[in-house]
Amino acid sequence: MEQTNIALLEERIGYTFQKRKFLDIALTHSSYANEMKKNLSSNERQEFLGDAVLSIIVSDYLFHTFHLAEGDLTKLRAAMVCEKSLCEFSEEIGLGGYLKLGRGEEMMGGRTRPSILADAFEALLAAIYLDGGIEPARKFVLGFVVDLLENKEHFAFSDYKTMLQEIIQKNPEEKLSYVLVEESGPDHHKCFVVEVHLNSNVIGRGSGGSKKSAEQAAAREALKLMGQT
Repeated sequence: MEQTNIALLEERIGYTFQKRKFLDIALTHSSYANEMKKNLSSNERQEFLGDAVLSIIVSDYLFHTFHLAEGDLTKLRAAMVCEKSLCEFSEEIGLGGYLKLGRGEEMMGGRTRPSILADAFEALLAAIYLDGGIEPARKFVLGFVVDLLENKEHFAFSDYKTMLQEIIQKNPEEKLSYVLVEESGPDHHKCFVVEVHLNSNVIGRGSGGSKKSAEQAAAREALKLMGQT
């Protein structure tokens, strides 16, 4: 691969490799490695590692950001790391155009095949992790994950605020409000504490890595006290 193309890919992913071999392996599909017959390493081993790195980064982020039940966290993580999402991440950086494929795979449209793009994304993540460690890997992954989480239509987890609002609005005289009572931690790892008030009474309290997730946690506690969850 030409140096200019490598530099363009590095610019797109926001990371410059110290050891380009990791990136080269990440871009080498098994069909190409088998066809060349030069003891080339395909990206399959790095894909294996990337899958594990992806899981811990996403799990850690969701755990600290959303104070949801284990089942809801599992659903969120599954949506983050499924083939469809990883394929979309790859398409955002045009990863398919950089892959080295065998002639047969090339002819069959391998550059746009979802499974190949998803695997390549995991192999690329492993390359970043092997070259620079967990922090650049985390930065790379969260650049995609945070954007995806903002589009809630992807996910089927409970919106506790809406559930609580629907219950309270049955009594028009009741007023529901959320109050931020505490904010702590460094900018990259904030913790917010929110109370949900019904008129002047505190009916729930929750914390989270964002104000929105803290509000959801507070609403969930209120619903639990009402016997609704």
